[in-house]
Amino acid sequence: MNFRLGELFCGPGGIGYAAITAKAANPDYKILHAWANDYDRDTCATFVKNIAKKEDTVICEDIRTLDYKKLEKISAIDALAFGFPCNDFSVVGEQRGMDGVYGPLYSFGIKAIKKFQPMWFLAENVGGLRNANDGKAFSKILKEMYDEGYSVYPHLYKFEEYGVPQSRHRIIIIGIRKDQDVIYKVPSTKPYEGKWRSCKEAIENPPIKKEAPNNELTKQSEDVIKRLAFIKPGENAFTADIPPKLQLNITGVKISQIYRRLDPNKPAYTITGSGGGGTHVYHWRENRALTNRERARLQTFPDYFEFIGSKESVRRQIGMAVPVDGVRIIFEAVLNTFAGIEYPSDGYSFAPLLQPEHIDPYNALDPEQLYIFEKEAEYIAL
Repeated sequence: MNFRLGELFCGPGGIGYAAITAKAANPDYKILHAWANDYDRDTCATFVKNIAKKEDTVICEDIRTLDYKKLEKISAIDALAFGFPCNDFSVVGEQRGMDGVYGPLYSFGIKAIKKFQPMWFLAENVGGLRNANDGKAFSKILKEMYDEGYSVYPHLYKFEEYGVPQSRHRIIIIGIRKDQDVIYKVPSTKPYEGKWRSCKEAIENPPIKKEAPNNELTKQSEDVIKRLAFIKPGENAFTADIPPKLQLNITGVKISQIYRRLDPNKPAYTITGSGGGGTHVYHWRENRALTNRERARLQTFPDYFEFIGSKESVRRQIGMAVPVDGVRIIFEAVLNTFAGIEYPSDGYSFAPLLQPEHIDPYNALDPEQLYIFEKEAEYIAL
């Protein structure tokens, strides 16, 4: 069975590339690109080059003004993916949640669910979503998905536990239309125990070829080079023993990511898409920032995946993406779910709410349980 996938907030294609390369145990079950939407020109160009292969299936337009009829004319869909903007839910920042500019944008995903009625969907956001607006934002989003006729399976995925060479934690919600006789389970991390990938392994094995795209070095000032010389692997500008003349004169919060070197023996810390001086992610041995290609490897994009745009645009695209290898595991679990094939799983993400006879954690909730769920977010096993 081929699932035609529509994407909103598609980004450069971390989710999209994972989807079209996902392989079920039954090869007859696949995910195919149908259409995608994003507002940024460079991002859309990257998606077209690597995934869509043709411009007419990617609508580059602000979701707030987009007429969904444009998407409908391109193709019907069987599945939907949307990684709605995380700016107002991230723990780095003001965390305004639903009161921010970006927080309410999840509603356009709900609108698409209602209009297209896909058999299943995947929604993604940062771990901070569960705490935004005192937990009410997360409850509201899940309830709206449930009310549209979907069993929902949210889980906080720690991608380093799935072999991704980066510590990156994301809430991913799988929704399955209630008329589908399938139950999704969270894929297990046990097959990856003892197999965590270090950032050094990811960047150096195999070596990046000279002709690889997006591999330009960042020009470092002399002071930055001198400062980095005093910072050991795993340290940052505030934990290292740096001479006074090279120290940063910053008052207030001292962010741990500033001039932080990678620890070559561990997964990288979270790759971000923006930030000023000192936030570019720094090599464990060489006194320099990583190239965009190296950053892309930590996001598990293959070297032939070419990002379009200026160096800073590419940096932003890479930092905003979802690790390909991590989300591919989730897509493969979905495919195996529909194919009726068992796979290693950690069970359900709503275990505290389950009764013995319940196998569908959200669809099984009666109104009283739903009320408890909305009021007490700690019942969610995240």
